Amino acid sequence: MTRLLDARTSQNASIANSISIPVSILSQPGLFGQIGLNVSGATGPIRTQLSGTVACQLPLLPAATIITLTIVRGTALTDPVVYSSSESLNINLLGPQLFTFTASDFNIPVPASGLLVYTAFIGSNLLGTVRMGPESFNGIAYSD
Repeated sequence: MTRLLDARTSQNASIANSISIPVSILSQPGLFGQIGLNVSGATGPIRTQLSGTVACQLPLLPAATIITLTIVRGTALTDPVVYSSSESLNINLLGPQLFTFTASDFNIPVPASGLLVYTAFIGSNLLGTVRMGPESFNGIAYSD
């Protein structure tokens, strides 16, 4: 029988337009969420479901802008990537634009520490793009 191990949320901004954080360029993406799931009670391989949302706004001088979201199992960009997506901001929309994602990671061995960490990064191809809120990162871990 499937068993819920843990569920966590990293909530940076609950409300639209509540923050104003510059988005880093793609070569050095910035962290926008991190969760640690307690999976010490797992009796078999682990499955996780990850989801999140982040709102961004074009630079002051609108230009073709691409946002890239990357989720890793771990804490660094060099850790295993479990999800990545890139999306162009609509150049005709000057207000915040919302990006949502759903990802999964499966057949994960139980880590020796009993803690399974996921980190969400965001980057842009242009300087001047801004994170506006809301933004959150959620994860749920299951085992058989």
